Amino acid sequence: MSTLRPRAAGAAVLLAASLAFTACGTADEVGPGGEGDGGVIRVIDPGNAGPLAYAKREGIFEDRLAEVGATIEWGGSYASFTAAAEALKSGDVNLQQGAISPAAGALASTDELRIFSVSDPLTDPAPVRDGLVVPAGSDVTGLADLEGRRVAVNQAGKGEYLLLRALEAEGVDPEEVDRVYLNPQEGAAAFGSGKVDAWWAIVNAYPEAVASGADTIVTSRDVDDADLGIFAARTDLLEEHPEAVKVFFDVLNELIEEGQSEPEKFQNVFLDQGPTAVDGDRLAEEIELTRATTVYRYPTEDDLAKVETVGRTFADHGVLPDPITASDVVFDLPAALS
Repeated sequence: MSTLRPRAAGAAVLLAASLAFTACGTADEVGPGGEGDGGVIRVIDPGNAGPLAYAKREGIFEDRLAEVGATIEWGGSYASFTAAAEALKSGDVNLQQGAISPAAGALASTDELRIFSVSDPLTDPAPVRDGLVVPAGSDVTGLADLEGRRVAVNQAGKGEYLLLRALEAEGVDPEEVDRVYLNPQEGAAAFGSGKVDAWWAIVNAYPEAVASGADTIVTSRDVDDADLGIFAARTDLLEEHPEAVKVFFDVLNELIEEGQSEPEKFQNVFLDQGPTAVDGDRLAEEIELTRATTVYRYPTEDDLAKVETVGRTFADHGVLPDPITASDVVFDLPAALS
């Protein structure tokens, strides 16, 4: 019998999981922050590439946060925002990068987490980082062919969101497509073994699937995609230590701008050999991605509308119980600072 998990009553499952955020909140979520008690920013380990990895190696955040009496702690490794949810619930992480779509469930059902900054998605000529893939030679050649087929997606995440948007645009009823909920590692295994007919692969999984011979049906650049990159944080950090969050925001944007002109130095930051190191075509792709990365901004009215669009897509298809009201899930950091 297959161990794959078909789409269940998504709204109920997601709501139950998300409510755990509230149950796990503690009064000492933001611990001692050094002289001045400016708070502790807790983020996941940034890996071996990117502006955060470079900043960790150079101690940049430590130096800048000390100016407001704050510190930073680097935690464990997680493949996505969804995977980091447990760390956010426990308080091991209190500030996390992601996108609107994977954060929507938690944002909609707890006061413990809020978006405070957003960024635009990458566009051409930056390398594509997601796509609906099928095995080479598959008889699935378009979205209409997915009716009655099994498609792996990350539950209530970017993969499921993009699939829903693509099917809507094509006039295909998503209820006629068997969405199979798998995390990226499970999706790769199921796709490789033929247990699913298609897979919306995201981040590193997409170029790896294509390099292994998979065919692409559509990508996010073929879809009317309202999703945005985000940084979200626990509400207690935002309310009690907005100055520390602003320092993080400012330093991150400085590093992103530095990467746009000098992307090479943000690659293979700690190791140039081993499983986290890249070379050849993958290194060239990562350099171009770093060059194309967009800076973060405080959310505008247009951004708030996009938050609601993502939430409405999920609500329309039972992934969330109700639409999202943007003003309930976005934190106004400039107002808190004033």
